Amino acid sequence: MQVAAFNDQTVLVTGAGRGIGQHVALTYAAAGANVVVSDINFVDAQETVAQIVTAGGHAVAVQADMRKPEDIVALVAATIQHFGRLDILINNAGISRWTSPYELTVEAWDDVLHTNLRGAFLCAREAAAQMRQTGGGRIVNIASTRALMSEPNSEAYAASKGGLVAVTHALAVSLGPDDITVNAISPGWIETGEYEALRDLDHRQHPSGRVGRPADVSRACLYLTAPGNDFLTGQNLVLDGGMTRKMIYEE
Repeated sequence: MQVAAFNDQTVLVTGAGRGIGQHVALTYAAAGANVVVSDINFVDAQETVAQIVTAGGHAVAVQADMRKPEDIVALVAATIQHFGRLDILINNAGISRWTSPYELTVEAWDDVLHTNLRGAFLCAREAAAQMRQTGGGRIVNIASTRALMSEPNSEAYAASKGGLVAVTHALAVSLGPDDITVNAISPGWIETGEYEALRDLDHRQHPSGRVGRPADVSRACLYLTAPGNDFLTGQNLVLDGGMTRKMIYEE
């Protein structure tokens, strides 16, 4: 277990059944927090909780679909029911659709925007309503470098993450009087699969010299939500190994 810097705090992590969200949930639990593990896949959420409990931590799994406002209301209510308070929200749940704009349907567009953007806003709103009753809190939205730069056929995903960056600074201004900070993290390439299978070229294209890991995102979350770190708000932390600052020329 890590140094218990988040003792007596309750952290809600959405999309925490696997990948980045799972690592974030495990990291907060190791730092002493009570963790609510939310995912649309309840089996995955339970697996994350099992890992936390085995390591001596405290966690509960709650199934929630970010496309359904009623699920979000129930998720925050369950958090309060289990742990009595909510101090930190990590809005991590998200989906992508890589489809040509000529073929992207309205239904697919709405699916991505409702999950990634509307769902995150509703989670923040419900969480903030609880946080202001207990003296404030921290909200971190997991956006993407796709909010700043693009690959082909990523319109819905880019729009959702760009909107998430914008709603981050809007919420920071609105919720500041209630002592709630709101920041975003925009990860670049964070490998959640077989890291050892990456090529040397994959690492060398990053100014940092390597591809990112879920632990990089977890550390950023801990920093943005650290007790006493109440001056940093409304910001978008680009976590990409320097890739968005690298000029690339075709030879």
